[in-house]
Amino acid sequence: MELLFKNITVVTMDDKHPVLKGVDVGVTGTKITYIQKSGDIAPHAKRVINGQNKVLMPGLYNCHSHGAMVMFRGLANDRTLEDWLFNHIFPAEKKWTPALLRTGATLAIADMISSGTVSFSDMYSLMDITAQVADEVGIMANISNGIITFEHDYIFAKDHVYAQMASAMEAYHNKGDGRIKIDASIHGVYTSPPSAWAQVLEFAKEHKLGMHVHLSETKTEHGGCIEKFGATPTQILNQNGVFDVNTTAAHGVWVTEEDIKILAEKNVSVAHSPVSNLKLASGLAPVQQMLNAGVNVTVGTDGMASNNSHDLFEELKVASVLQKYKMDDPTVLPAYEALKMVTVNGAKAQGRANESGIIEVGFDADLVMLDFDNPRQAVCYDPVLNIVYSTSGRDVEMTICRGKVLYEKGEFTTIDIEKVLYEARQAQEIFEM
Repeated sequence: MELLFKNITVVTMDDKHPVLKGVDVGVTGTKITYIQKSGDIAPHAKRVINGQNKVLMPGLYNCHSHGAMVMFRGLANDRTLEDWLFNHIFPAEKKWTPALLRTGATLAIADMISSGTVSFSDMYSLMDITAQVADEVGIMANISNGIITFEHDYIFAKDHVYAQMASAMEAYHNKGDGRIKIDASIHGVYTSPPSAWAQVLEFAKEHKLGMHVHLSETKTEHGGCIEKFGATPTQILNQNGVFDVNTTAAHGVWVTEEDIKILAEKNVSVAHSPVSNLKLASGLAPVQQMLNAGVNVTVGTDGMASNNSHDLFEELKVASVLQKYKMDDPTVLPAYEALKMVTVNGAKAQGRANESGIIEVGFDADLVMLDFDNPRQAVCYDPVLNIVYSTSGRDVEMTICRGKVLYEKGEFTTIDIEKVLYEARQAQEIFEM
């Protein structure tokens, strides 16, 4: 046994016993192999961690991100979506080089790990580089790059995205016993025609890949789709078979009741991004209605140009309190159900159900240890409530993925953080020009 957490409080996310107090948790290799009430007798472990005033929980899943966009954090803020995107972000993206993107991807992953994320679903350029970085660092990831085309005679096989996807798939798909997964991706209904969707879908089916797509993020996008196709984005994608593969749909802010039924029936996971949606004034997604209908709702930070924080604990609190406001009911989206969205539901969305997202013997050791020995957490009647309403990424003391410690007390074990910070500061000068 490599690790033994001794006398620790555990938030298991197992509905049968969601919180265990004063237990020992052992990790052998990549798996959780021991959970017992703490006592004098315990298995031998190479390292024993004192769990007093600590909380152990499953690692967090960021189910919608544009990781390397961390280089655009604060580049253009407090603007309309159209101004932000077309006048600032798109011009900056023309400056990407493989080296710059590698710096951005590494910085983003370090940011995520240090705030408790063990897995992320990314949709962004040069996906093969992001896949390589994720593999080297040791985090879990579902990597994609959404197609964008306005050509009606579009041929996917000739697109640079196809070349990246094929390269990444050959080199990294299911690498590390499934730790890295490659997904297909359609950016959105407003950035490509149905003929292009069909080609990407065919590729996904042929190679048994998941799908990542933006869905009804803004009122303009949603209404424009209805005007063009006579159907909502959810309806038109469903009519074209896109949801026939395991799909994560980002945002879902403007989905209708009919849309929600389709998403539930097709087992589509919706990645809710409350902070980004608020910052861009996109609207408030009907999360509680989706959950009530059986939709698997997860959480994603979106990109750092439209959020500015990879802290999923922050996202979680905002998600919960927003639904209480939206529904005019303080009892909706209670803390435990909200916490499921970044753990159990996230694992399901990424195709990792029944192996991660829960602390249980036999599951992968994808874990976060929180430090509750501070003024924010000293009073704790229920650790679940504290996690959702009081915790931030700064309370993360240790992040473990597949049994390997990636981050502990400000130190990264697989990232040369000083080098990355230096490179990021140098890159900033290029994007500012």
